[in-house]
Amino acid sequence: MHGPQDRAAINTRYVLPVIGIAGFATALVARAVDPVVLPIAEDLAVSPKSVALLSTAFALPFALIPPILGPISDMVGKVRLISVCLVLLTATGLISTFAPNFEVLLGSRIVAGMAAGGIFPIALALVGDLVRLDERQVAIGRHVGIVMMGNLLGAIAAGAIADLFGWRGVFAVLSAFGALAFVMLVLRTRSVSLPKPAPFNLKSVRTSYRTILKNPRAKICYATVFVEGAAVMGIFPFVALLLLAAGETRASITGLVIAGFGLGSVAYSFFAGRMLSWFRPLQLVSAGGVLAGLALGAVAITPPWPVQILLFTAVGFGFYMLHNYIQLTVTELNPNARGAAMSLHATSFFLGQASGPVLYGLGIAIIGATGSILIGGLAMLLVGLFAARLLGRTA
Repeated sequence: MHGPQDRAAINTRYVLPVIGIAGFATALVARAVDPVVLPIAEDLAVSPKSVALLSTAFALPFALIPPILGPISDMVGKVRLISVCLVLLTATGLISTFAPNFEVLLGSRIVAGMAAGGIFPIALALVGDLVRLDERQVAIGRHVGIVMMGNLLGAIAAGAIADLFGWRGVFAVLSAFGALAFVMLVLRTRSVSLPKPAPFNLKSVRTSYRTILKNPRAKICYATVFVEGAAVMGIFPFVALLLLAAGETRASITGLVIAGFGLGSVAYSFFAGRMLSWFRPLQLVSAGGVLAGLALGAVAITPPWPVQILLFTAVGFGFYMLHNYIQLTVTELNPNARGAAMSLHATSFFLGQASGPVLYGLGIAIIGATGSILIGGLAMLLVGLFAARLLGRTA
């Protein structure tokens, strides 16, 4: 038998790292397609704008499935559900590798989004279960840092692999990494004592969600992450097209530009503890929104790609200054149903991410890329300021 301190040490040493690796695999799958929009379009004889919607095909089921899987994870066990979803993620990677046409690739991305929806929010809920409140914001920041390494390396590696071996090689690597994450999770957690799941009771699901949504902070958090997903994540599928308009055709450069966002997010995870000792959390919320909004607005003038890397790095840093506190707040909306609370968080965020490419696509067609990106930057700036003010009132 392990005492509370021993159990906490075991969780920190064995469980949290492999949870991070599972999230890392999810991030690889989520972002690796963006740099290869043009090669896929050329090979499968479809328009780049249609291929850009693969982001929505992934993000929409990612957004819609968590409210179902979250309560299930509370009842059957979070590690067990994450393991099943990693198997699905691996299988969809193989299907995408050998997809004979765009329709098969589209279908595999939809299933991959459903699988990812059972990994990322459930992993965050598990961090909430394992780490006490006064240490949780830093732990979440570190977990997100590992996940964002997937965004960082996924975008870079996808561009490089596509230039060397074609876009199908990207999906083969994704599948292999999903399998590796599954094996590591099973081996590391099979002999570890984890929190016991709640009794299986479907009636409790409605009660859990009602309790969460009655909390006035819930609406603020969920609305904030929706805007974040649309304004920031929605621009990524169009980075290749924006660079193409400037004469840059290399997928590897697109990957580097998108990876700037991941680099900024990882940088924040390293400095999160120190910044929280210097500033109050709500100060970071407002400052993060302003930084991300101004940097995104600067992208609108389409500077050279090395400058865009720096700007997307600033967007990523500011984004997670804001987002990290929202995640912490959501873990405490209903401590008895963290899987459900984090699932609604994921649904809101990825509905925003799924809406983003559509909104940016319409904006680019109607008012042009510059105006559309400026609106996205303004949205981030305002959401940071309003979220800090409203969360301060409901503290």
